[in-house]
Amino acid sequence: MYTDEDLTTAVKAGIFSEDAVTQFRLLVSEQQSSPAVDEENFRLISGFNDIFVVIACGLLLISIAWLGLELGQTIGALCFAAASWFLAEFFVKRRRMALPAIVLLGTFIGGSAWAAGSVFLTAGEQPNTVGLLSAGIAGAVAARFHWLRFKVPITVAFGVATVIGAAIAIFTNLLQPETKYWLTLVTFISGVFAFVLAMYWDAQDTLRQTRKADVAFWLHLLAAPLIVHPVFTALGVLEGHSGVTQTIAVITLYICLAVVSIAIDRRALMVSALIYVLFAFTTLFKTYGVVSLGFATTGLVIGSALLLLSAYWHASRGFLTQYLPKSLLGWLPALR
Repeated sequence: MYTDEDLTTAVKAGIFSEDAVTQFRLLVSEQQSSPAVDEENFRLISGFNDIFVVIACGLLLISIAWLGLELGQTIGALCFAAASWFLAEFFVKRRRMALPAIVLLGTFIGGSAWAAGSVFLTAGEQPNTVGLLSAGIAGAVAARFHWLRFKVPITVAFGVATVIGAAIAIFTNLLQPETKYWLTLVTFISGVFAFVLAMYWDAQDTLRQTRKADVAFWLHLLAAPLIVHPVFTALGVLEGHSGVTQTIAVITLYICLAVVSIAIDRRALMVSALIYVLFAFTTLFKTYGVVSLGFATTGLVIGSALLLLSAYWHASRGFLTQYLPKSLLGWLPALR
């Protein structure tokens, strides 16, 4: 399985001409009846061997960490992280296997953060502010070094997620008992930050033919729930407050998210908000006595609407971008 990044690399190496690759991309777009720029391609697995390698790596890493813990928590975490790096040297750097790359990235960053945080803890102690801060910094630094070496697209999102997770944990520790209010606000701000960072990467590859577009994809996938969850939580959707007013607010917000998703050509925002829309409508139907068919009716209406939107996604983008400022179009993926 080859990606746009592989084709671009082949052009730079002189294996294929740029014109031949362009014609190939156009041919694939015509066969799929959809421009490649609108497909949001990313590689998660290249074959069953990926799953086999992940299982084997998991067994090996758990065993190494277990043995290392006999010498201390920090030693076990460092062994876990070091083994993840050495495994990545073969399966990621040389073999370029997709799923092992993601898993080994996660274990390396997790092991690094675990090692840094454990320095400030004794056995049985709860995480403290210094430990959480050091874990967040170590995770971000580990992600940076991993990116410089292996260039796995999800690395940036992993690093950002580590910092955000540490920040949320620190705020939770420091701001008790008013944790709930501040946690919602911090989560939303973190989501906006991740979204802006995703747009920065997206703007560097509006044709979506290089690794930068893949980096942006994972950042959007991270940003979406961080933005959506606090907003719908503030409306009381998850607490069962799904009257007519809340339902109208949910629909309005979802339409706004759909417009943003179409404009930036990223479906993550809509997918993240979907569960809240389903929950709000199902609860509303239950309120008015339609219990047995509430979810089915909601799923039928929303599912049909999403399939229709998917079929006319490119046309919808073409219509919407006519009304956007020209200065903003430079940040958005190209239309074909």
